[in-house]
Amino acid sequence: MAPPMIPPANAASFLAAHGWQGAEILPLAGDASFRRYFRIRAGDRRAVLMDAPPPHENPRPFVEIAGWLEGVGLTAPRVLAADFDEGLLLLDDLGDARMRETLDADPAAERELYETAVDILVHLHDHPPMAGLSSQGLDEWLAELRLFPDWYVPAVGLDMVDVGAWDDVWREALAPVAADGLAPVTVLRDYHAENVMLIDGKGGIGRFGLLDFQDALAGHPAYDLVSVLEDARRDVPPELERAMIDRYVDRTQADERFERAYWVLAAQRNTRILGVFCRLWKRDGKDRYKVFQPRMWGLLERDLAHLALAPVRAWFDENIPLSTRAAAWQEAGS
Repeated sequence: MAPPMIPPANAASFLAAHGWQGAEILPLAGDASFRRYFRIRAGDRRAVLMDAPPPHENPRPFVEIAGWLEGVGLTAPRVLAADFDEGLLLLDDLGDARMRETLDADPAAERELYETAVDILVHLHDHPPMAGLSSQGLDEWLAELRLFPDWYVPAVGLDMVDVGAWDDVWREALAPVAADGLAPVTVLRDYHAENVMLIDGKGGIGRFGLLDFQDALAGHPAYDLVSVLEDARRDVPPELERAMIDRYVDRTQADERFERAYWVLAAQRNTRILGVFCRLWKRDGKDRYKVFQPRMWGLLERDLAHLALAPVRAWFDENIPLSTRAAAWQEAGS
């Protein structure tokens, strides 16, 4: 079940030890993990408390990656205090202006903000990956894809699918991407409109405050572009997606290998997310993740139209009836 938004018992003493005696602790957000966030207020001071309880969470990577991102010229929350044994971090408060809500209120800003999102990736990918990151490649992509037969298939009541062919068709699609020779970059993994804050008083790429990067890996340069343009939580028009792919390609001088990788990794990521959201629903009691399934199917169906994914598309056509795709979630009223 999702942990309740009640401050951890040790929050007040942690705050007092770091100069925030008597501060208000207000619920801010939870996410798809065990992490929870609280806004801290003491007079005119503001901060954010991350509760990342061990053994489920380890906040050390967040601290290390935040420092590295700042070092390469990007904006991430500054760590004000930490107790790793208790899983508590006190962070700079980047405010309330998330990219998602900003776009909901001002759709006319969409192209400008997505151009900045692309420019951040161009800047990030101009640096070698952060030292010490684990690698993301063929074996990791295939392992992540097991979430679909393990969680999605039983969630929609399918008894018999060809699991034996699942790895084979995905390996056929993904192996050329894994071996395409494009240099690895730092992959944030969850780079999308709900993990970007817009910072007052900053311009250019510094305007975007990055969140939720603690699972970063060294991987393919197409992955984070997929993450932000094929967003599980908001619709990005296909024509804008195309324009932003072209923007990235123009600025990095990428060739046809990048284009192929983009659509194959889009299909991989969206298939994984279909499984992840079912697991969050079935195992963790987070029913709200069902609402994203129709959008995920729309994205995946579009990805599967690309020639490089023909074997994967054939597997879906043979094993996953249309009635158990987007329609299953729409009819359920999700």
